[in-house]
Amino acid sequence: MTGQVLFTVLVVAVGLERVAELAVSRRNTAWSLARGGVESGRGHYPFMVVLHTGLLAGALVEVWVRRPDAVPVLAWSMLALVAASQALRWWCVLTLGRQWNTRVIVVPGAPRVTGGPYRRLPHPNYAAVVVEGFALPLVHSAWITAAGFTVLNGVLLAVRIRTEDAALARLV
Repeated sequence: MTGQVLFTVLVVAVGLERVAELAVSRRNTAWSLARGGVESGRGHYPFMVVLHTGLLAGALVEVWVRRPDAVPVLAWSMLALVAASQALRWWCVLTLGRQWNTRVIVVPGAPRVTGGPYRRLPHPNYAAVVVEGFALPLVHSAWITAAGFTVLNGVLLAVRIRTEDAALARLV
């Protein structure tokens, strides 16, 4: 039971982090739109919200209903990956500054960001999402949630990255 409670605290902490992200995103979205920002991919955004909410809820439901045993070596390694994914995500947010948000909004004339993690990866934030998506549930052996999210997220990211690449191509 203690492991389940600690896992719940972790998932709630990640959920609170997501709320902080949304606050930053809303502020940055308003900034972008006030400068003529053009949004792409509105159609897939609600699916993304449901999927990411489902990751948190699914992990909790699986752990409390299925009651898998946490495997200490897996738990600690996955917790390290969750922490690393959060660090990468916030590095992306800080690097993009006002241009970062949870939507695909491009401000005409704004420079394309190529510093920070974008120096090495074209979409480092999505790398963080992929890692967090399987690692968070696996902290407490919630493999069904990890597998389900990973598959659905792969489908979503195929659409999202294509949309974002097309929007960013307009900057050049």
